[in-house]
Amino acid sequence: MTTAPKTPSLHAAQGARPRPVMMIPLRRCGSHALRLRLNMSPQFYSPYPLHIVDLMPLVPLYGDLRDDRSYFRMVTDVIGLQAVSMVKWPGTVFDPVEIFETIRNEPRSIHRVVWELLLRAGERQHAGVVMDKSLDSVHYADQQMALYPDMLFVNVVRDPRAQVASMNRAIIHDFDSLLNAQTWLAAHRAADHVRTRWPDRVLTIRYEDFLSQQEVTLRQVCVFLGIDFLPQMLDVAGSQEARQLSQLSALWSSNCYPPIAANIDKFKQQLTTPEINAIETLTGEYMDRYGYTRLTAGDAEITPELKAQARLRSDEGRERAWRDLELDNFRDYVLRRCRADYLAQLAARLTQQAAHPGRNTIVTLDELDPAAFEVTD
Repeated sequence: MTTAPKTPSLHAAQGARPRPVMMIPLRRCGSHALRLRLNMSPQFYSPYPLHIVDLMPLVPLYGDLRDDRSYFRMVTDVIGLQAVSMVKWPGTVFDPVEIFETIRNEPRSIHRVVWELLLRAGERQHAGVVMDKSLDSVHYADQQMALYPDMLFVNVVRDPRAQVASMNRAIIHDFDSLLNAQTWLAAHRAADHVRTRWPDRVLTIRYEDFLSQQEVTLRQVCVFLGIDFLPQMLDVAGSQEARQLSQLSALWSSNCYPPIAANIDKFKQQLTTPEINAIETLTGEYMDRYGYTRLTAGDAEITPELKAQARLRSDEGRERAWRDLELDNFRDYVLRRCRADYLAQLAARLTQQAAHPGRNTIVTLDELDPAAFEVTD
């Protein structure tokens, strides 16, 4: 397969850092299929996502980020999260000291840390556009836009019934249709906020249109991002990353093959009629907006008791899923467990530090030369 020359986008040619892009709003929408194809362009780079949403509940435990000690801990922990990611960023090593010294005098937030890592990874690939595929970060779009006002958003919509059916089988989500339908609704409401506030920064595409019209959809995305469409994007089998991902986890097993349009209605065999009714009750407004034909009256009564029962079923399902994963795919199990254990260790350590008597003191660390810590090999 021939590789196109590394032509920078206009954004990069003008001497700026790569333009930041977020894919939104929820995983299991076909996002990897799009990311892997776009990554075949030398103008574009999107590494395996950090899914920083899993670290967000711990952010208050860091305390006042004006305290250099707190912010340095955060920088170090985010880099640690990247290091325990299931899929490594090729050729990328970050030094917490150098990263901290580089951004210490800029507005402080966990998003600034994450984007520093992403932008650097993109710069090493000579890309003009860098995308974060941590779709759940749609819930923090306001903070992201405050940092990067030129950010773009690729909003990927999928039939909620098909997406919930996929989520039900993924260890990263709940194991109940009602809970996952609620998650779907919350994510798309957050996407609506982005679409309403920054309409010219958002491209909305349907995953089903990508399945039926791959080239048309990819060309549309490329124009929006300001990168060239390349014919090799249509041959994902040529992507080494796609081949690697397909072997790591059952969740990604189809990523090295062309999309199968016949799977659009697969949810009809995976979900019961009451499940479909509950999903359509919650998401009917969006189904109508995006052209998905309803199959039920959408009149399910969703009570607190039903939600409580759903939570119990999901928790039991999660325990079974971890046991099954250990037996069925030990590599996948260990890699996911390593990340989960890292987050649990962070929670324990930060909780203990939050009770420290000197926590409310603002400390400024001596400034160092970041160039002295930069990794160059």
